[in-house]
Amino acid sequence: MTAASPPEVLRAPLVVEFPFTRSLGPVQSAFLTGLRERVVLGVKTSDGAVMVPPVEYDPVTAEELRELVEVAATGTVTTWSWNGAPRPHQPLATPFAWVLVRLDGADTAILHALDAPGPDAVHSGLRVRVRWAEERTGAITDIACFEPHEGPEGRGAVPHDGQFAGAGAVTGIVAEARLDYTYSPGRAQTAYINALAEQRTVGERCPSCHKVYVPPRGACPTCGVATTDRVEVGPAGTVTTYCIVNIKAKNLDIEVPYVYAHIALDGADLALHGRIGGIPYDRVRMGLRVEPVWTEGGRYPDHYRPTGEPDADYDAYKELI
Repeated sequence: MTAASPPEVLRAPLVVEFPFTRSLGPVQSAFLTGLRERVVLGVKTSDGAVMVPPVEYDPVTAEELRELVEVAATGTVTTWSWNGAPRPHQPLATPFAWVLVRLDGADTAILHALDAPGPDAVHSGLRVRVRWAEERTGAITDIACFEPHEGPEGRGAVPHDGQFAGAGAVTGIVAEARLDYTYSPGRAQTAYINALAEQRTVGERCPSCHKVYVPPRGACPTCGVATTDRVEVGPAGTVTTYCIVNIKAKNLDIEVPYVYAHIALDGADLALHGRIGGIPYDRVRMGLRVEPVWTEGGRYPDHYRPTGEPDADYDAYKELI
């Protein structure tokens, strides 16, 4: 008889992103407004050095900095690294070099992309210039990239008041932080997810301390040994702690306020997370007995609702808070 092969470990693409909105102080505002107007601004430090990109406080003395200067759009590569396989949303779709460029008139280098035919065309000391984006909005991407340049060295830094005629100053930005990767939950959580699709909740028991972990982690965090014995728990459980959510999450079709809780399923020694429904949010309490509610075709509980049982005694769940 041939032994059954273990189930395939799950894998799926996962995107983690966070659009961070921030306001700008006067120095950063002037810098980004300048890029929109095809002007590169730096700031003078207390010892007279010119920093590009500018900062608002001296990195040595912590003194507030406000003396803006304009530097040239030409400069010199100080160091570089070749990127032969650009990823989505990077500055160029074709292979390019990441470079640190010290612009003429600046004492620090700025990081950006260099459009070059290949790594043999790039070297420290290479003269380059800014290639401006056709459409500029007041962001670092207004510099489309750098490109090789054989012209003379640009003039040094000259004072600038940070003011630009025409459209108003850039006062805020949205920084799109995004991470794309392939996630695998591993052997233990693959079994847990597959069981949820069958409307069962399965954890794993530590062979040393005998605690049952749900969701399982593959190893006991206390004893450091592998957990292999699977244990079905629940389906009912007890609310140990909870919070009332008053801010509506993007792409989540749930009306606020609602309650998100830690729920210790019967037989488990670790509380899991779940939304509480079927009861007004202000009537949820510690010790409330709840059970999972599954939607048709759902692979995990949509929410948990009261079972109608008496509340659990505090001593029965205090160790799981």
